[in-house]
Amino acid sequence: MCGRFTLSQPIDAIASAFNLRQVPPLEPRYNIAPTQLVPAILQPSAQNEKQLQMLRWGLIPSWAKEPNIGVKLINARAETVSEKPSFKAAFKRRRCLIVADGFYEWQRQEGKKQPYYFRLKNLQAFAFAGLWEHWLSPDAQTITSCTILTTEANDVLRPIHDRMPVIIDPKDYLLWLNPAIQTEQLLPLLRPYQADLMTSYAVSNKVNSPKNNTPECINSL
Repeated sequence: MCGRFTLSQPIDAIASAFNLRQVPPLEPRYNIAPTQLVPAILQPSAQNEKQLQMLRWGLIPSWAKEPNIGVKLINARAETVSEKPSFKAAFKRRRCLIVADGFYEWQRQEGKKQPYYFRLKNLQAFAFAGLWEHWLSPDAQTITSCTILTTEANDVLRPIHDRMPVIIDPKDYLLWLNPAIQTEQLLPLLRPYQADLMTSYAVSNKVNSPKNNTPECINSL
């Protein structure tokens, strides 16, 4: 699964990486957790320009009776995303790129869990494959939420965890976002990311608490 990630890139670097005209002010974040707002790039229709919005992490299906279901839907398995009732509608037409520059996973070690930090070797921002939904509350408040797709681990992740978030190759950004594309064309994108482009290292237990949101979270032990 993917339960924590980071984004500390400057705004101009994010705009350049994703070819965005505008990027709203974003504070550096070193410990992004479920239910928080996360930066995601959407293209609501094939004719729309890409736009960066802040979405609640934890997808709330449009048919849900209450929003707490989102806590259980922070991730969607790539192998079943086209079939699961919670995700299949969004997979067809509401895909997004969730912007990050690193993420954490935990390894079980002698009765404890050791956190590790994963990022690209070039230190640049990248995009998780995401899905988004609108949910209308009984008092007519709209919540726009998202989930991160996961797949089997690559060689960098496998010693730590058996799953990893799907990272979309930049050349496939427009394909993933375009709601007119048939889902059969997207399945090949839901693969483990190229291991030789990634690196990882152990970090402190500071990241275990979402209250800790400082650069120390990503410092190597």
